Amino acid sequence: MNWHHSGFNIYCGPAISPGERGGLEKLAQYIIRAPLSQERLIYIPSSAVPDGLARVIYKGKNSNVRESFTALDWLARLVTHIPNKGEQLVRYYGYYSNKSRGMRKKTDIDIETPAPVDSDITKKELRRNWARLIQKIYQTDPLLCPKCSGHMRIISIIEDLAIVKKILIHLNLCGSSLPSVASLH
Repeated sequence: MNWHHSGFNIYCGPAISPGERGGLEKLAQYIIRAPLSQERLIYIPSSAVPDGLARVIYKGKNSNVRESFTALDWLARLVTHIPNKGEQLVRYYGYYSNKSRGMRKKTDIDIETPAPVDSDITKKELRRNWARLIQKIYQTDPLLCPKCSGHMRIISIIEDLAIVKKILIHLNLCGSSLPSVASLH
């Protein structure tokens, strides 16, 4: 195969340049929003309630609406969001939601596919991007040699499990719990 996949970008709003701080923050808030927030939960222990039942009060994100649940009722509502074993739970929001797709289909806008945004970042810089992101998040340079502090470069990626096992055994980094190559295929 000689086809090179360039990756995915599911954000369908206007293009955001890397220097546009406000736009990047809004996009990050959209991406990382959780279905519930611990910051909006208030737990009241059973010792503080006259009826002796622990309570959970959940406050809405953009409203002053508060709902009060007994602790067991809260857990019952919470576990309904956990998928059964083997069940795929995919939820589509924003551009890919059923509502948005239906509205586009009614207006025949869905046929127009936005063209990919040209980036001034080269393919070589994109390949190096993973190291920059690891460095930014974990404050450690994955390409810094632990022995001499020199800058390393990747010369090969080894995917063959038998070769990886041989290297680990040679370096005495192989634990006794290493699975066999046949069991992984």
